[in-house]
Amino acid sequence: MRAAVIGLGVEGKKAVNSLLKHGWDVYATDLNMNVDLDGLDLPYLSMNLIEDSQSVSIVGDRITVDLGFSNSYAIEECDAIAISPSMFGGAFANRLLESNELLCDVVCGHRDLFTIGITGTNGKTTTVHMLKSILEDAGRKVLVGGNGGGGFSGYYDLILEANEGDYDILLVEVCDMTLDFANYCFDFDMVGLTNIGNDHMDVHKTIANYKDSLVRFFSNKTIFTAYNQDFNSDFKESASQTIPYFVYQDELKLFGKFNMLNAGLAAAIAKELKVPKDIIRQSLANFNAVEGRLDVYKINDADVYVGKTDNSDALASILAERNFYALFIGTPRHHEEHRLDILDVAVKYNPEVIVLFPGLDDTLDIAIYRLNSLGYMGNIITVNTLDQIIELVAEYSHEDAILIGGNGQETIIEIQERIKLISEKL
Repeated sequence: MRAAVIGLGVEGKKAVNSLLKHGWDVYATDLNMNVDLDGLDLPYLSMNLIEDSQSVSIVGDRITVDLGFSNSYAIEECDAIAISPSMFGGAFANRLLESNELLCDVVCGHRDLFTIGITGTNGKTTTVHMLKSILEDAGRKVLVGGNGGGGFSGYYDLILEANEGDYDILLVEVCDMTLDFANYCFDFDMVGLTNIGNDHMDVHKTIANYKDSLVRFFSNKTIFTAYNQDFNSDFKESASQTIPYFVYQDELKLFGKFNMLNAGLAAAIAKELKVPKDIIRQSLANFNAVEGRLDVYKINDADVYVGKTDNSDALASILAERNFYALFIGTPRHHEEHRLDILDVAVKYNPEVIVLFPGLDDTLDIAIYRLNSLGYMGNIITVNTLDQIIELVAEYSHEDAILIGGNGQETIIEIQERIKLISEKL
């Protein structure tokens, strides 16, 4: 079997890797000749490189990659096509829908599984892992994945694995930017909404637009929304059934009221699936923070909080519960100016020090300008390396609390691993 992968962004590269892993041959293409190929499973590529001023072709044992152009004949020869979720709804994607050439239509075993989606602005990954833990403790065979940005192997990996493995339940993390794509590819039986916050506004433009996307996504499904969630009346009109969930009241290791609400969502879905209450309680009591998500470590006198907080609502939910001497904030990509709102929130809580480091991109100058324009009177420090961050953590480790967050999941995971090692040695 041979598949074409159109677009080599995060999901495209993950699709290539998954197809190769599952025994497919691959033709991959991106019109951007300079697209970053970091993350592709390069051992499959040979050294046969054909390059000119406008295009690049890389030919390997089971893969051909064309950059700067697309070979329409090579695409037509494929058995299935995987497109970037961002292309869904466009003319090319619509043509594929008419001809049933999309990978999710060609490989369709995933549609036979009971499928649960978890979406929202913050807390998706933690909630997915909480629910996975509960269901597995209850003896269910659960396949988990979805949104490549959440640290999973992408939607296409779920589709391919579901077609080959033996599972009872498919549990999908659904990014708020890919609602229509995921709605087409998966037959959701239940959907949980963590929250609606201020993120990806370069795509949604407004919260009202985001809400409308959710209304479409929830249509004729059983949905779980927080008891105090905005727009619940709109969602109720769209969904076939709405079930409220509440703040979890039993033991939980994780910090924050927001995690108690995530646990409440996981518990509500598990309860609806007839999982016994004692299994739910025991599973959540044993649940540890997911890699890269907020966890707390002790360094000398300081509680050091480390985890991705890449939008203003995520940061505000933490700062509302604890005072921090220093905030370390990873900066966003150049085109994601809306994510600089985290600096507005940081200034509102007025820490003594704000340390800026490159998270997704080196946008330190832009972040400094934003802080100065907000009138922040504390100490602004910029660092570029992990060692510099660790040195400052050591310097501030006799204060009460430090928070390291912001943008850049991979960078924050590296910081978290170093902090954990240091904490364990002390």
